[in-house]
Amino acid sequence: MTPQACILDLDGTLVDTLGDFVAVLGLTLADLGLPAVGRDFVEHTIGRGGEHLVRQTLAHVGAKPGLFDHAWTLYQAHYAEVNGAHAAVYPGVVEGLEALRALGLPLAVLTNKPAAPARELLRRKGLDGYFRHVFGGDDFPRKKPDPLPLLRTCEALGTRPSTTWMVGDSRNDAEAARGAGCPVVLVTYGYNHGEDIRAVAALQHVDRLDALRLSGATRA
Repeated sequence: MTPQACILDLDGTLVDTLGDFVAVLGLTLADLGLPAVGRDFVEHTIGRGGEHLVRQTLAHVGAKPGLFDHAWTLYQAHYAEVNGAHAAVYPGVVEGLEALRALGLPLAVLTNKPAAPARELLRRKGLDGYFRHVFGGDDFPRKKPDPLPLLRTCEALGTRPSTTWMVGDSRNDAEAARGAGCPVVLVTYGYNHGEDIRAVAALQHVDRLDALRLSGATRA
């Protein structure tokens, strides 16, 4: 099976953004007079969008009900300033994207992060030129693991789901891909809520994006 296009997740797949999330939540909680959360908590909580992260964080620190709207406004403002400052492109990502581009495959990013900071992060890390489309969690009515964003991204790419590979780092990506009918490839180095991603069935599990095998593979 050879892909006709690829959709890639962002956080935990292309860029290690854990440090950004830790910093932004620290600033937000400090503004609210609330205690900071640990790096492990953040790593196990990210992946379902910023709103989910903020809600879970507020619950974790015992914040009073009704604080979300204010906290979300603060979080977005801090994220716009911090975006990419504590983040790094994973080893093998640029090489992997170059290999995909050399094959002429149309590429898209699909993330649960809001679209504006996602596009800005790609720009700041020099990755924006690889992608035909960049879609965020606020571009569609539902987020991954719902399959709708993948189906809409396939429509934008002009390819069938069965020939469009989803490359991600978490069970969210795998569930969304299977629901949409896309083959899924999972990287082993990202964020999967503390679970071993190798336990999630996939077409391939790869330690680096440039280790992706683009032909001779069979569906898992």
